[in-house]
Amino acid sequence: MKTIVNPRDLHLLTRKWRQAKKKVGFVPTMGALHEGHLDLVRVCRKQNNITVVSIYVNPLQFGPEEDFHQYPRNLEQDLELLRKEKVHLVYTPTNREMYPRGFATEIQVKGPVVNGLCAPYRPGHFNGVATVVVKLLAAVQPDRLYLGQKDAQQVAVLKRVTQDLNIDVEIVECPIVREHDGLAMSSRNQRLTLEGRKIAPILYKALKVGKSIVDLGETKAGNVLDEIKKVIEDERKVKIQYLEAVDAENLEPVKEIKRGTMIALAAYLDNVRLIDNIVL
Repeated sequence: MKTIVNPRDLHLLTRKWRQAKKKVGFVPTMGALHEGHLDLVRVCRKQNNITVVSIYVNPLQFGPEEDFHQYPRNLEQDLELLRKEKVHLVYTPTNREMYPRGFATEIQVKGPVVNGLCAPYRPGHFNGVATVVVKLLAAVQPDRLYLGQKDAQQVAVLKRVTQDLNIDVEIVECPIVREHDGLAMSSRNQRLTLEGRKIAPILYKALKVGKSIVDLGETKAGNVLDEIKKVIEDERKVKIQYLEAVDAENLEPVKEIKRGTMIALAAYLDNVRLIDNIVL
């Protein structure tokens, strides 16, 4: 397994891969790897000749009041996990490589994909995501980009960006990987207290209650969301930031539940922000 820091060194390899007609898959991460990341890696390895993983905690996607400095980092442990998964290359750029002196370009995303869900609460976040991922894509030049459904809004944003900018990459969206009790795997779960970790599965439990109501015939989004909210509010330590029903593709709010509706939420527990979603 190779580890590369400099994008120019990576370009030399990507040129060789293209000349050899190798299919390249790419999994972008911020490190603190867990089974959700590794699931993306395994899918990527099955579908491509070359698997590239990036590890970079991107400062552009954190607001001034967010947890950039508290975000978990353990590069050596991450590299060992990727070595066991037989990843071909790990790209670990530094801030100096990603945002050198004089850096003055940022992608601005507009439209329905950034009108709701996380966007109003994290101003600038998705511009930061779009900017860093386009830079990573330019360095890796993959055939396929692997993303997880847990970050559904991020997936929608990157689909919009790659389409609008004519970036020739296939986006492969993989299902949410969950703990045994249903909690969506996330690097931020490490920051939960023992008590908080026991409480956190309430989010998925509530989403499943919403799904069961829909399965019984309820189609009014407002009614479904009310029932989900009741389940979560029974646990006083959990503070809902948002709870919305949207079209899973364009993220526009819906009033009637139909096939392809996504119910998404964000909540705070132990001052840790957790997100989850379910597509009906």
